[in-house]
Amino acid sequence: MRILICPDSFKGSLTAMEACEAMERGVKKLLPDAECVLLPMADGGEGTVDALVNATKGELRVTEVRGPLGKPVNARWGLLGSGNTAVLEMASASGLPLLKQEERNPLIASTYGTGQLIMAALEELAQRGGRPRLIIGIGGSATNDGGAGAASAMGVRFLDRADRELKPGGGALAELDRIDLSGLSHLLVRADILIACDVDNPLTGERGASAVFGPQKGATPEMVLQLDAAPSRYAEVATEVTGKNIAALPGAGAAGGLGAGLLFFTGAKLRPGVELVLETLPFAEQIPDVDLVLTGEGASDYQTAFGKAPVAVAMAAK
Repeated sequence: MRILICPDSFKGSLTAMEACEAMERGVKKLLPDAECVLLPMADGGEGTVDALVNATKGELRVTEVRGPLGKPVNARWGLLGSGNTAVLEMASASGLPLLKQEERNPLIASTYGTGQLIMAALEELAQRGGRPRLIIGIGGSATNDGGAGAASAMGVRFLDRADRELKPGGGALAELDRIDLSGLSHLLVRADILIACDVDNPLTGERGASAVFGPQKGATPEMVLQLDAAPSRYAEVATEVTGKNIAALPGAGAAGGLGAGLLFFTGAKLRPGVELVLETLPFAEQIPDVDLVLTGEGASDYQTAFGKAPVAVAMAAK
């Protein structure tokens, strides 16, 4: 019997690979002669880099970038072994786990480090030749800056009425007067950028980034109102300069608006995270030759049915 084992991580308990190994031990106790194929899964959030790098026999990289409040952090990303593709998780550069509870402040937290990580990946891919492909998981952010910080690291300038650069963070966007795209990196033009996104929130409004996700990032009710007004101004100016009206698109509000920022200033496309992972992993190649597929995640609840890894795996297997 040949068994494909492909769980997601069990957050707080097991990585996806550790879950694979535990499930394999269980199988071997009952079926010692079974052949187990281990394929750690992810849904575009935490664990995506490890899952894709391990499955494709790629290489991990570490780049020092600015954390959400400007302190240096070592962020991990990966080069896949199956082609000219890199994968990164914005949380490793701009995520909530990088801050203590009392440090959380989406008014000043920035995605600049995520932009640095994007540029590091694109620069290395450029050296390989061919058309670069970049997969960006955008869950778990500590930010609400609409991706302006990331765009700044990619060469975009955000200016107030006195032509001064805006300070980092979502709060400063209320002072935005002009966006200068003249310094935007040429590397972005040649790259296929795919955003792994599992939320459908727009940038602003009742279901926007500030109202829905701001409180978990440390925003008080007063801050939420301030934060929602700032991206509205940001979207107005960005739409004018780019010609893209994307603020109301599902997913634009993901990761504090990083979804919107990447859509405004690059040719990125939003995709469900688990779909991207399944396409990138050698999953389809394995399915025809196995008798059984085992999957799982740390907690099965109402969210599981909405595109989480176990259901996506089961549907693909079916």
